[in-house]
Amino acid sequence: MTADRHTSHDATLRARTEDVAEALAIAGSRLDDATSERVTTAVEGVRARLSLGVDHTIVAFAGGTGSGKSSLFNKVSRLSFADVGVKRPTTARVTACAWSQDAEALLDWVGVDRERRITQSGELDGVDERHLDGLVLLDLPDHDSVEPAHQEVVDRVLPMVDLLVWVVDPQKYADDALHSGYLRDSVGSEASMVVLLNQVDTVPDAQRENLLGDLRRLLADDGLTGVYVQAVSARSGEGVDEVRTLLEEACARRSVAAGRAAAELDAAARLLLAQTPAEVPWQMGPAVERELDALVVATGLDSVASQVGNTVRNGYGHPEVPPPDRDAVALSRARWLTRAGASLRPGWQRSLAESVSGADQLRTAVAGALRGIPLDARGPSAARTMRRVAWGLAGLAVVAAVLGLLAVTGVLDLPDPWGTVVLVVAGLLAVAAGATALAGVAARRRLAARREHAVATAGRAALERVLTESLGEPTRKLLVEHRRVRELAQAATELPAARPLTGTLRLPTEDELASSSTNTGSGAQEAGARG
Repeated sequence: MTADRHTSHDATLRARTEDVAEALAIAGSRLDDATSERVTTAVEGVRARLSLGVDHTIVAFAGGTGSGKSSLFNKVSRLSFADVGVKRPTTARVTACAWSQDAEALLDWVGVDRERRITQSGELDGVDERHLDGLVLLDLPDHDSVEPAHQEVVDRVLPMVDLLVWVVDPQKYADDALHSGYLRDSVGSEASMVVLLNQVDTVPDAQRENLLGDLRRLLADDGLTGVYVQAVSARSGEGVDEVRTLLEEACARRSVAAGRAAAELDAAARLLLAQTPAEVPWQMGPAVERELDALVVATGLDSVASQVGNTVRNGYGHPEVPPPDRDAVALSRARWLTRAGASLRPGWQRSLAESVSGADQLRTAVAGALRGIPLDARGPSAARTMRRVAWGLAGLAVVAAVLGLLAVTGVLDLPDPWGTVVLVVAGLLAVAAGATALAGVAARRRLAARREHAVATAGRAALERVLTESLGEPTRKLLVEHRRVRELAQAATELPAARPLTGTLRLPTEDELASSSTNTGSGAQEAGARG
């Protein structure tokens, strides 16, 4: 059952690692350089750690010059292996003591020189060291050394550590180089951190609690709440047994290393969430509709449609589509980017601007779409027929009127009352001619309205397609990727959060680690630790 649970936990960590890696790949250059570098480092580090297995527990003693961490390292390991005082190495070298015969690959990964390694089995002095099986204890160079290479080694190794033990002394525990350079950047990793106040044998008994209280206050000011703090003395041995008990409890839980890896993934995922802080409230249809009217004005589409209507109505004219206004099209594109990118971080905004068509490309696409609209300005065939009929009826009415007048005046000898009848017929013909002419005009007007509407509708549809293809689809694709990065980052965010140490070692249990696989995550705070 335990082996199955371990396999499940490893699979969960690998799945979360790949979620972060996929999110990183999708986001790509849209992330700022610092975020991209930190997330990449976290993914590569966790992958390497998982490939080596999480059965070992890497614990590092870190601290400043004079803190006595090397002496404490020797005291805890019960060896005189780490260089102390004036014997400290002049180069940036890490010392390691491993309670395991198969930690060589892990030490190679950490970068510990072969001559700076020792294996502790307890066989020489008869001490039972089995409770520390799997422990790899590191003594790091001084983080505040005058040698820049020392700090570089510390910065490189800290992200690889499962449990970080800061060793401070009564004189320098408030040193700004420690608090601003490391501790304040470690918020979120309280469960993987211990602070040991060394050299307490030099502090009067009455002042020890005040000193420990002040140290806890400084940690709280750094944003680190509930960090396990212990008073020790490498010289007198006070508190050393408690430190060894702490390390034994860490080794008893296989989940310490897994929890550290999970914390790294959690920090990386939160960095990604800070770059995709919220869902973008954007929809294709409304976005296109909002910009369509402005583009109609920029192209003079309504004027072209009106020209077609007038030509049909009047029977003359030559409507044509003018080139779109360059500035108006550029302004339309800029407005689109502002609206669609309002909720995006700068890197995503730049990517959006690069994804959609440029102003000149958009103008060319608009012009081509409008040129494809048929501008049919021909009049109705029925109207032409009715016009001819009207002219014919009008001509007959004139002839009949002349004949009627001639008959009424006696110029033309027609029996009475034929002259009057002819005049009445002339009037009827004139009325018919007028009615026919009006019907033809009405037919032209109806056709003109239909053609004008058809041009306006076809033009809007063409412009809508241009907006969708040139601006809408690239925007939709980018926002889908934005959402995917956010979903992957949320899935990779650790829940429940690792609990800080509170008097005794308290790291996430294996069951808690397993439950983190169902996390959907939330929050965009930029968290992450350098160690």
